[in-house]
Amino acid sequence: MNRADFPFLGFGVGLRRPHYSHVIATPTAVDWFEVVSENFMVDGGRPLQVLEKVRERYPIVLHGVSMSIGSTDPLNREYLSRLRSLARRFEPAWISDHLCWTGVGGHNLHDLLPLPYTEEAVSWAATRIRQVQEILERTILIENVSSYMAFAGSTMTEWDFLTAVAEQSDCGILLDINNIFVSAFNHRFDPQRYIEAVPVERVVQYHLAGHSDHGAYLLDTHDHPIRAEVWPLYEQAVRRFGQVSALVEWDDNIPDFPVLEATAQEARARYDSCSHDSPAALATCSRA
Repeated sequence: MNRADFPFLGFGVGLRRPHYSHVIATPTAVDWFEVVSENFMVDGGRPLQVLEKVRERYPIVLHGVSMSIGSTDPLNREYLSRLRSLARRFEPAWISDHLCWTGVGGHNLHDLLPLPYTEEAVSWAATRIRQVQEILERTILIENVSSYMAFAGSTMTEWDFLTAVAEQSDCGILLDINNIFVSAFNHRFDPQRYIEAVPVERVVQYHLAGHSDHGAYLLDTHDHPIRAEVWPLYEQAVRRFGQVSALVEWDDNIPDFPVLEATAQEARARYDSCSHDSPAALATCSRA
């Protein structure tokens, strides 16, 4: 993998159904859109018509939620074939999915479930990612998920696990800043240490999203504005990783498009104030 092979797209938002008409009809201030792969792996209909119009004006990336990299089930070859066809049609800047499992025994649990952080799991996930990349004929990105439980058999930290899988499979990383914050709170680790441990050359994209505070734990719900505590972690990531594309996710209680647009612009402004490209800005950027 060479990070230079992935373009810097800027600051985007997830393409969601309530915004289809607005995005097609109205010029926006966002630079690109991320689309949920499974929503467009269909034979026809309005979703593909919408995506064609969006793709005419913006770069896109495909982001999946059911590849189930960590499952012990065989890889779903039909799913991967349809994903490859979708990618060939729309030419996304890249394809991503999650470092997790979503089901077993042919049953989809419709959740992003964490893996045990062990050498055995590293080898298993990395082998399957290499197979996926061979089928798709491209390097993919894997995303860190939020978690609410820990395996007693884990032998390494989450960040060491993510790094080991990415390096053994030679794939990229989609670093979800909100997921780091949520998991750090739930498992009582230092989120800044996580960001400092991930290899710079692997990080291609960020996710920014909101979560729900349930007192004793945080839940990654994507139905709130980005929390104030998450922004300093994003700024830390900008200082460490440099020019990396950022994406705002909002999947429930979805507001009008201008709210997402403004959030993407907030990410842009914070990037501009903390970027390595501006030494003067580093002195004024808030320190996480």
